[in-house]
Amino acid sequence: MRCLIMSEITKEQIEKTMAALRKNNMQAHYVETKEQAKALVCSLLEKGSTVTHGGSVTLAQIGMTEVLKSGDYIYLDRSAEGLTREQVEEIYRKSFFADTYLTSANAITENGELYNVDGNSNRVAAILYGPKSVIVIAGINKIVPDIRAAVQRVKRTAAPQNTVRLNCKTPCAVTGECISLKKENSFACDGCKSEARICCNYVVTAQQRHKDRIKVILVGEELGY
Repeated sequence: MRCLIMSEITKEQIEKTMAALRKNNMQAHYVETKEQAKALVCSLLEKGSTVTHGGSVTLAQIGMTEVLKSGDYIYLDRSAEGLTREQVEEIYRKSFFADTYLTSANAITENGELYNVDGNSNRVAAILYGPKSVIVIAGINKIVPDIRAAVQRVKRTAAPQNTVRLNCKTPCAVTGECISLKKENSFACDGCKSEARICCNYVVTAQQRHKDRIKVILVGEELGY
């Protein structure tokens, strides 16, 4: 799979994306493997610091959950066994005061923009403001040319697969794509009216006021949705 992805995402595209991220005041790193990604994330974390994250298949794939549970960090674990809904919500609020917030992205454009779409939106909120440092880990399968392509990626890939993973009863979980694509002029925010809809808030992270607060690690493998 890695060879297929690398044939679709060229070295020039990766370099262009990283240069654009840096121009937008975000750190940009590239590693070949998920093992190298985990090592790099660990090097960016300070032992004893408070760390948390949003929901992310990518973080699980690179093995960060085990690292955070090692005892080296104050881990705000939203998935800890036995938590009530109220306790989970409290962790969401405490996340704004974390030293580091870990996440992936739904898409990263060659123009150096992060595109994320959320339902509950605690993830996009923390990316925007609060935690001192935000580390984004993303497979190169998430690199797209521009925001238009990012919108399509969410509607055709990220949202449908995540609704299946989260057992959300939405049309895209059945059909594999957003119903808005059937419209002649589909708008980015168009979608179903299901109560289980996960596409509620749409965030483009572009030029950053606080240089290097956001650190993006691109991984030369297919990771996440």
